[in-house]
Amino acid sequence: MFAFLLAIVLIFLVLSAQFESFKDPIIVMMTVPMALVGALIFMWYFGITMNIFSQIGIIMLIGLVSKNGILIVEFANQRKEAGMNKFDAISFASAARLRPILMTSFSTILGILPLAIGLGEGAQSRVAMGVAVVGGLTISTFLTLYVVPSIYLFISSETKTKTDELSRSERIASYEKE
Repeated sequence: MFAFLLAIVLIFLVLSAQFESFKDPIIVMMTVPMALVGALIFMWYFGITMNIFSQIGIIMLIGLVSKNGILIVEFANQRKEAGMNKFDAISFASAARLRPILMTSFSTILGILPLAIGLGEGAQSRVAMGVAVVGGLTISTFLTLYVVPSIYLFISSETKTKTDELSRSERIASYEKE
């Protein structure tokens, strides 16, 4: 439990520094509960217990699913800076990032699938890790495409253009002169 919470806090802090905001990391972190639900459903369905391998898989899953939210939010923020309103920005970002999200998620799922199936010598002990990652990534990939844009519309501020940034920097410069 400590490692799980530490992973979430660490990702949140890194995202806060990256986005220079606390709103955007919250939007990205909404992908984590969806991944946990997917992992737990798949583990329950296949009769896998919560053990050290499944816990490592869930911690790994947190980083993997955050990537999807980062792709959408970062691209939407770039569109907002270019002058789009937030609805158009998130719509464009979701459509533009659909293919990269699906490609990376499917390649990760297919790469971990042999681990989940349990092929090879001594692989039975690592099946829990594979099932947790494959299940969580499968469910969260599809839910992320709907939930992240919805939360972005709810939480994110309206447009911020380059002219706003220039006027802000000009104001800071004028305060420094005084």
